[in-house]
Amino acid sequence: MPAHCFTYGSLMCEDIMSAVCAARMASVPARLDGYRRSPVIDQEYPGMVPARGNRVEGVLYLDLPDTAWPRLDAFEGDEYSREEVGVLTADGRLLTAWTYVFKPALTARLGAGEWDFQRFLASGKARFTALYLGFDKLGD
Repeated sequence: MPAHCFTYGSLMCEDIMSAVCAARMASVPARLDGYRRSPVIDQEYPGMVPARGNRVEGVLYLDLPDTAWPRLDAFEGDEYSREEVGVLTADGRLLTAWTYVFKPALTARLGAGEWDFQRFLASGKARFTALYLGFDKLGD
C-alpha cells in the first residue's frame, strides 16, 4: 500500500493539506499522466478524471501517517474515490501513490477547460477556506 498522496487542487496548498491531515509532510512537484483536471461547476475545487493523452501537474506528499487517510477520505467525501496511481516526480522518479479521482457518475458536474491553480490562489482560496472552515477538525 502506498503511503504517498498525489494532490492536484486545494490540497496542493501545504497549509490546507496540513490542516486536513493534522500533520506536516514532505512534498515534491509531480505529474500524473493519463488524467485531466477540470473545475467542478459552482465550486472552487477541481475534479480529475482519466483522459488519454492528458496530464495533471500537482504535488506529491510523501510518507503520510496512517492517521491522515481517514481524514483525507472524509474531506474528499462522496464525490471522489481513492485510487492507486503511478506518479512521475520532477526529478524523474516513478512512485506509487493514492489520489482522489472524481466519480464517473458525477462527471456532468465538471466544467469545461483546465482548473486554474493560480486563479485559485489569487481569488478562490479565501472563499474555499471560509466554506470549509473546520476541515482541520476532521476525525476529532
